[in-house]
Amino acid sequence: MLEKMGIAAKAASYKLALLSSREKNRVLETIADELEAQTESILSANVQDVEQARANGLSDAMLDRLALTPARLKAIADDVRQVCNLADPVGQVIDGGLLDSGLRLERRRVPLGVIGVIYEARPNVTVDVASLCLKTGNAAILRGGKETYRTNAATVAVIQKALEACGLPAAAVQSIDNPDRALVAEMLRMDKYIDMLIPRGGAGLHKLCREQSTIPVITGGIGVCHIYVDDTAEIAPALKIIVNAKTQRPSTCNTVETLLVHQDIAARFLPALSQQMAQSGVTLHGDEMALATLKAGPANVVAVKAEEYDDEFLSLDLNVKIVTSLDDAIAHIREHGTQHSDAILTRTLRNADRFVNEVDSSAVYVNASTRFYRWRPVWTGCGSGGKYAKTARAWSNGAGSTDYIQMGWLRRRHDPCVIENGRFHNSTLIFKAIKASPC
Repeated sequence: MLEKMGIAAKAASYKLALLSSREKNRVLETIADELEAQTESILSANVQDVEQARANGLSDAMLDRLALTPARLKAIADDVRQVCNLADPVGQVIDGGLLDSGLRLERRRVPLGVIGVIYEARPNVTVDVASLCLKTGNAAILRGGKETYRTNAATVAVIQKALEACGLPAAAVQSIDNPDRALVAEMLRMDKYIDMLIPRGGAGLHKLCREQSTIPVITGGIGVCHIYVDDTAEIAPALKIIVNAKTQRPSTCNTVETLLVHQDIAARFLPALSQQMAQSGVTLHGDEMALATLKAGPANVVAVKAEEYDDEFLSLDLNVKIVTSLDDAIAHIREHGTQHSDAILTRTLRNADRFVNEVDSSAVYVNASTRFYRWRPVWTGCGSGGKYAKTARAWSNGAGSTDYIQMGWLRRRHDPCVIENGRFHNSTLIFKAIKASPC
């Protein structure tokens, strides 16, 4: 079965590579329209998946991840339209020149070919991946989690209908709908047909792909995110940011999981934190230094376990650890973080600059909620892997000096910056090139 899919995907990729930007955007617009037109059928399939997952005992956080609503599906369709507005990278000349012999050389961006994506209970990823692959002239073979196989099948059927309406082969986007895990192992060995593999899921999936795949792998998407409360932070704005970062949608991978609090502000900050977290229904997992103060407040408090610093809770749970200094906070993030999204709350420019330069995460924030990395105001369009987390460091065809440069995002604010009801407040973006990394 998979070999037939691979053959068809490879053939489709050759046709996609020849499409103009206008043709690709027409396909994307048709997909967005069809998603909205077929809302009822997609949501019907999703309801079956959610009911089955609930019967199987999935957590509320996982149920929230896999559930679709009319509003969420509309947002997914809008994301596809946003991809239309992205610059088409295919054909861009990024280097070149005239040799002494008169020979002109050009280095251009070209499609990879066929991209395979393995992901868990996130039905939006199906559309995200398909739209980005089509925009970049690539075919896609998708293997979603067993929890959402009905939703994924319904969504891919809509995408394939749109492809055929635009005169393109349905095989440009295919989904492995059989939930048999053995097919994952088979997919990992399809290097004859799949040119790049992207796993989107937990650490176990990433480890499996790195160890068993014969295809180049780009990993990303695990979010153990931190907020460091500096000793100069203003308590009221800091609390507003933390509440947003923890409770706005706890099942997402850029939700804060560990709060690091400077010891000099802890006595004033922790009681106020307990009040806010009690109102939000958050359970605090305190370290030895924080436990007594936290237990004196109204929030539900338990002692943190060492392994929980490496956990992606995806729920209303928050680790709280007292640190002695900025150095201590950075060291903790380096040991337990996943290079996703980390923030500092401070009024000291020197500390902010140090945090930005020394925390090697995909998104680094100053006085802003970590939740921004999932939202359209920060990233135009949708994404896979790179949208949610730093991707693995991979070379292009022959690694030169420019291939050692990674692009990062810096969010800098001097007043609280949060997301409320899907809208962002007081946001300013600054782009920053992260230091060269020789991998």
